[in-house]
Amino acid sequence: MKDAVDVSVVIVSFNNENEIGECLDSLALELEKDCWQLMVIDNGSEDRTPKKVRQRLTGLNASRVTGELICNQKNIGFTKALNQGLQKSGGEFILILNPDTRLQPGSLRILRQVLCETDGIGVSAPQLLNADGSIQPSCRRFPRHRDVIFEMMGLNSIFKTSQFFNGWKMGGFDHQVQRSVEQPQGACLFFRRSVLDKVGLWDERFAMFFSDVDWCQRVKDAGFDIVFEPAAQVIHYKGVSVYQKRPAMVWSSHRSFFTYFTKHYDRPKYLLANYFIGLLLLLTVVPRMLIAMLKKW
Repeated sequence: MKDAVDVSVVIVSFNNENEIGECLDSLALELEKDCWQLMVIDNGSEDRTPKKVRQRLTGLNASRVTGELICNQKNIGFTKALNQGLQKSGGEFILILNPDTRLQPGSLRILRQVLCETDGIGVSAPQLLNADGSIQPSCRRFPRHRDVIFEMMGLNSIFKTSQFFNGWKMGGFDHQVQRSVEQPQGACLFFRRSVLDKVGLWDERFAMFFSDVDWCQRVKDAGFDIVFEPAAQVIHYKGVSVYQKRPAMVWSSHRSFFTYFTKHYDRPKYLLANYFIGLLLLLTVVPRMLIAMLKKW
């Protein structure tokens, strides 16, 4: 491809044969006028995901698109696989996209416009929709110690619109207006190359969960704004990959939650609070894993 790359797209897949074709088709329509780079990092899928990807790659316009499928021999974790793609990306803009998504018409054009409104905006994120078209809440604030306690006591569910008890999950926000946010879900993130250059790759201590939270925290700390834009819409078949191995994912999420607190609240005054949260997470992880196993059966 002779022209410079406008957009680099990184997709990490794992047993997504039923979703990834639709995802790639919608992506090709959105970027049909751009020179773009597609990298699918497959994490040891045991189904026909690699075959589906190869079929789509052969149908892309070679004069405008460079497509690459990287097949890992085993599942090395989402974050490590994502970094494989980010390290090879060369576009002015970068899109991180889950394979269980379908871009709606005009979504990437709108997300790019948001980034071009001002140099201060480094990341834009769309409104996520469920398969039936209903809004899928996708934005959160960075978690605090009290949020874990409220979550475990069920206070966030009792007081769903409370900014105090449900502040972490942005209780009361209807996801229908553009606004600056702290942490949009990592299923679809569109950002400038300059953000990656300044902030760096995703932290591989977070194998699956909280790597997006940690990276967004670092983006904000670096002085960039993150904007949620509901005019850009993406259907998200939430949790398709995660639900395949529920018990392991429950353990991974709890461990990553604790890692997040020890990383971002690493001052001595937070030491006791961090270990108290760690104890709470440890006490709840076993029953949640058992529940996940029962649901699987």
